[in-house]
Amino acid sequence: MKRDLVAPKHPVFDELHPKIYAAAAGLVGWFALMAWLLFDRSSDVSLSLGLVTLLFVVAILLPWTLSRVWRRYRMPHEPHLRPMPLHDWEAGEFKVWGARLRGSHAAIDVLLPLMAVSLGLTAIGIVFVIVRAQVLS
Repeated sequence: MKRDLVAPKHPVFDELHPKIYAAAAGLVGWFALMAWLLFDRSSDVSLSLGLVTLLFVVAILLPWTLSRVWRRYRMPHEPHLRPMPLHDWEAGEFKVWGARLRGSHAAIDVLLPLMAVSLGLTAIGIVFVIVRAQVLS
């Protein structure tokens, strides 16, 4: 039986992988799309859905714009980021408030609430459409 006394060195990251951001933006887009498709049945709801969609657009565009500005105007002493595969990021560690998480666990922690809300809204919307169709017929 072999036991390593020294843990293998994993790279430590302090920012999420760009594909995690893309997945989060996709889930938020899915949420907004399903809200419009499944719940927009009267003119009273359109204003609320429009405001929520505007909130989501700002919530996605603001961090994206800030990240683009940050990458463009980097300090001279900061290293330039090289593109890294998602697999390498997931195998590494992610710094969170002085602690470290495995990269794959950090991705799950970020995406799981968004996925639960998006898929939950979709399921509730499908039930809403089915019940409405049965009541009207």
